[in-house]
Amino acid sequence: MSTLVAQFLKFATAGGIATSLHYAVLILLVEAARIDPVAASGTGFAVGAVSNYLLNYRYTFASTRNHAAAFARFIAVALVGMLLNLLIMWACIHGMQMNYLLAQVVATGLVLIWSFSANRRWTFR
Repeated sequence: MSTLVAQFLKFATAGGIATSLHYAVLILLVEAARIDPVAASGTGFAVGAVSNYLLNYRYTFASTRNHAAAFARFIAVALVGMLLNLLIMWACIHGMQMNYLLAQVVATGLVLIWSFSANRRWTFR
């Protein structure tokens, strides 16, 4: 179990870097460009996903799978994660009238569980 915990901590560190990029893009697009927060979140998610793949491939999972196979699987997991993120953002912002940053925190926490599980069991296994 300690290997799983260590791996999750590495995943969370890599995710923290990717999430920082995601949030920076989100805030910039909402505050400076006045883009809808749900659309801005999708763009930020895509930016964060690129760094997340590179960090998780090497640092978290030390994958030996070739990049073509690993990246294709990662994109599949990321697309599901992006869809979940957008649905949660929409529900929190438009359904519950939540502030977009608080909504993003909720979405990030829920998508984290999906991403770790799917990437550990399928993408980088």
